[in-house]
Amino acid sequence: MRKSGVALLAVGLALSAGLAFASSPRSDASTSKSKSPPTTTTTLPAPVCIHASPTSTICHPWRPLDTWFVKPTILVNTFAPNAQVPTVVAYAAWIRTSTTDLALYLGYKGPGPSALNRGPEEVPPVGRGRLLATFNSGFYEADAAAGFYTNKTLYYPMVNGLATVVRYTNGTVNITKWTGGARPGPTILMARQNLQLLVNNFRPTPQSVDNQLWGLTLGGAPAVWRTALGIDNQGNLIYVAAPDQTSTSLAQIMVQLHVVRAMQLDINPEWPIFLTYANRGAAGPSLLVPNPNQIADRFLYPSTKDFFAVYIAQRTGEAEPW
Repeated sequence: MRKSGVALLAVGLALSAGLAFASSPRSDASTSKSKSPPTTTTTLPAPVCIHASPTSTICHPWRPLDTWFVKPTILVNTFAPNAQVPTVVAYAAWIRTSTTDLALYLGYKGPGPSALNRGPEEVPPVGRGRLLATFNSGFYEADAAAGFYTNKTLYYPMVNGLATVVRYTNGTVNITKWTGGARPGPTILMARQNLQLLVNNFRPTPQSVDNQLWGLTLGGAPAVWRTALGIDNQGNLIYVAAPDQTSTSLAQIMVQLHVVRAMQLDINPEWPIFLTYANRGAAGPSLLVPNPNQIADRFLYPSTKDFFAVYIAQRTGEAEPW
């Protein structure tokens, strides 16, 4: 490896998930945790259709990967968000929230130091029999102060105004602008914050056009690997990872996927990962995102950073495997 390559790698590791710059939340992202989360349905998502020209549209159907489960719950899609640049591909996953539990785990370094019990720092063996998917979380706490609540433990206090993915005791999830104060209430099972809302009311937020608000990038390049998590109008989650994206273009991808609201997760080449499993017991892990920095059994041993896991739900409002 050339000296310049070593230097870039060192910079990338130092940047980790990206350094976010502080800014005041804007009133356009007004959805709060006090509002009811969306109602989930069983309707499958429509194909992702990209306009190739004024008279031509290319549609990409979703396909199930968890066929061992009785009802398709994780659907995936790959498409070129800009038909004029077919080599830049986005990798998307749709998660049916009415039949799943969304869990959040700490890594041994992320989201940051804590004297509290960090839990398994991997997918716990007790949960692997119903594991459907795992994927990357957000920035390190040192890079962007944000709330982190899981397993009835508040590791970092919640921050009003930040984009937050929330799981409730009634079995639903939401992505919202947080207004609930430093500690989640009794109806919340899990909450993870990261920056501001990227999309709100099906539209990019005004903040999404300012790339400097969305993290320090490898080599200072404006367009890098970025990931995001959105919620559709039926209350289901949509994850996206794509290379060569600015905050503006990432927001546009989420709009193409018809999400109501979305939040950015990790950025830079080190971190994007979405894994599915071919059978029970976390068997046959497969990388949806072709990231050479990641491996298929990534979360089956202690992880550096925090991450999300998706399980088959057994009952409403149950605790996550721990």
